Order: sequence, then C-alpha cells, then structure tokens
Amino acid sequence: MKLLMILHDAPYGSEKVYNALRLAMKLQQEHAEGEIRVFLMADAVTAAMPAQITPQGYYNVERMLKAVMGKQGEVRACGTCVEARGLEQVALIEGIEVGTMSQLAQWVVDSDKVLTF
Repeated sequence: MKLLMILHDAPYGSEKVYNALRLAMKLQQEHAEGEIRVFLMADAVTAAMPAQITPQGYYNVERMLKAVMGKQGEVRACGTCVEARGLEQVALIEGIEVGTMSQLAQWVVDSDKVLTF
C-alpha cells in the first residue's frame, strides 16, 4: 500500500504534525511492506529545518522525520511554501527535498490512501 500524508500545520504549537509522524512511524513498524510519503506544506515546511532543540521529554519533529526517512519514507517540502517563508537559502534536514505541486499531484495519483493533517 502507498500512503501519502500531507501536513499543513506548524511543527510545534499544535500536535497535528506530531500525530501524523507518530502514525507514519507506527505504520512503518507494523506494515513494513507499505510506502510512506510525507509532503510538507504551508507552515509545516518549518518542520524540515535542522538542528531543532526541544525541552527534555518533549517530542522533536526533526528526529521523527529522520526516523520516517530511515525506514525508506520519502519527505518533500513545498517549494512555494519554503520560498514564502524565506527559507529557500536554509539547508533542510538531510534527505528532505524541495518539491513541487506537480510532484505532489503525481504522489496523490500514485497513492492508495491520502491523509491530511
């Protein structure tokens, strides 16, 4: 099964990104044969910024994204959203690519299920 998760919310402040990544990690753990793709849009593109420091005991989205990619998950950040937030000159977490709407459209067509957060 191919699953696409489209994330819109900022990585901290609400728990939407956190819960989406928790689900992605659980799916990879329990259904290893599946393919997980994550597309970051709007304020969720800030989740792709490296060197995140969170308080002890608090979730860290950077570590979660790396865990998803470490199990062959793909993560892309919307290029338009990256530019709109002035992040085009910032290096993203290693393994995260800047994506386009055409790529997202192809991922939607190729996916068996699409979830939005």
